Amino acid sequence: MKKIIFDDINFVKELNEKLHKGGVISFVTDTVWGVGCLPDNEKGVENIYELKNRDRSKPFILMSDSIEHLFPYVKNIQPNACRLIEKYFPGALTLIFEKSDKTPDFVTSFKNTAGIRVPNNPIFKRLCEVVDGHVLATTSANLSHQPPALNYDEAIKFVGAHVDYVFEDYGYHCQGLASTVALAVNDNIKVLRQGEVVINSQTILANKYF
Repeated sequence: MKKIIFDDINFVKELNEKLHKGGVISFVTDTVWGVGCLPDNEKGVENIYELKNRDRSKPFILMSDSIEHLFPYVKNIQPNACRLIEKYFPGALTLIFEKSDKTPDFVTSFKNTAGIRVPNNPIFKRLCEVVDGHVLATTSANLSHQPPALNYDEAIKFVGAHVDYVFEDYGYHCQGLASTVALAVNDNIKVLRQGEVVINSQTILANKYF
């Protein structure tokens, strides 16, 4: 990969300083463009709710470059969910688990569950590698009830005036289809939103030996 902004040590320091003060950033993923903040920063979460005019009952998704960084935020991960993680992470699948004590209530809209995902995009991965804690609380880059941004220009248009940074995709474009969202509590997998990844009982059984 050619040199990108996250290779600049001074910029990374500046970025993390802004995030710790409640900063919000916009970035490409493998599905659609997103906005995010540090998951333990209530000011950042509130800033995203305000800029999107987002319903406070809608929680955020925790995303990272590695599942190992996300495991501390959830608990009771059962075998069926482990199979899906092994097969589809990184990728366009969001799994919702019982949240751990590490996950703040303001990220999950005071629900007892938290969604996690590892996007398959090199630029997003590089971003998470340099962000303190390696995890972002995220949602799509758009105003509520509007289509999400699908490229850099749309991200600038939709949220550019309201965030601290909109990062280039450096040619690693999103695919334009939202992730599949599945509830994975008590080893039961229930699809809440159908996206790119198709999950059914046959899929889970087929993945048993992966």
